[in-house]
Amino acid sequence: MTIGNYLREFHELPVFEFPAPGVPAELPEPAAAAWRLSASTYSDDGDEPWLTLFERFLKSVDTSGVRAVVVGGWEDAYEASSAAVVDALIAAREELPALEAVFLGDMLSEDCEISWIVQSDVTKLLAAYPRLVTLAVRGATGLEFPPVRHEALRRLVVQSGGLPGALVRDIGGCELPALEHLELWLGTDWYGGDSTPEDLAPILSGERLPALRTLALRNSVTQDAVAAAVAGAPVVPRLTELDLSLGVLTDVGGEALLAGQPLTHLKRLDLEYHYLSREMSERIVDALTPSGVVVDVSDRQEPDVHEGGVDRYTAVGE
Repeated sequence: MTIGNYLREFHELPVFEFPAPGVPAELPEPAAAAWRLSASTYSDDGDEPWLTLFERFLKSVDTSGVRAVVVGGWEDAYEASSAAVVDALIAAREELPALEAVFLGDMLSEDCEISWIVQSDVTKLLAAYPRLVTLAVRGATGLEFPPVRHEALRRLVVQSGGLPGALVRDIGGCELPALEHLELWLGTDWYGGDSTPEDLAPILSGERLPALRTLALRNSVTQDAVAAAVAGAPVVPRLTELDLSLGVLTDVGGEALLAGQPLTHLKRLDLEYHYLSREMSERIVDALTPSGVVVDVSDRQEPDVHEGGVDRYTAVGE
């Protein structure tokens, strides 16, 4: 399974695709849309490079009011990192004084497989934009996130086919006092996702994340171990939403959640796309819904049973 659609909404704004050169289009008010800026990843002669597109955007739009930017593809994203894109956004910080949200890498598999997208040190954006409240990144190859402190960031999302343990530890080492939503797609070791519950310990302690209310640890091949770690995590009593969706969650992880600390204070528990038995799914729902918790156990998967064993897969890979 892969991500099927480009973003339609970001930062609670509709996404507007900045038009290609010469294409007539009525532009929205600068603050009324999340502006999607995307170049061809498999570019031919005559295709507009991303940096040229960005320069045209800066000249065509009153960017003083732009609140959100969605970066789609850039040329050769499977081997050229996002560093030039990041640097261009940083260089334009005086022209984007109202920028609050950036999504870096809104690509589908036909543009570039999620595990092929080459990223860079995205914390430079946090340093350049102290008022940034949302940062989302797709792709973990080459991604760097050295521990930083940022006073305003409220939402951090890293989508990947595999998130290295060192990167998880670096994110856990950040001081983000305003962060309310943290979403990590941990993935599989096929694509570099070698993190362990021990790597998640600084996040699960909640010590550096006093405002955290939504924790999403998604798309993990080790979802049972993640669930067991979450079941006793100090951060959980502060959460309103826990998301363990898109991964290889079996009855082992479900039992850990039921045996761990109470989850009845949650507003929502998201387990969409899972390998729980019907009986375990019903037990979790029956345990939590009387307390008003919305439990999503949709999209139940069946393991692939074959002569060599049993295989289970995360929702998003490659």
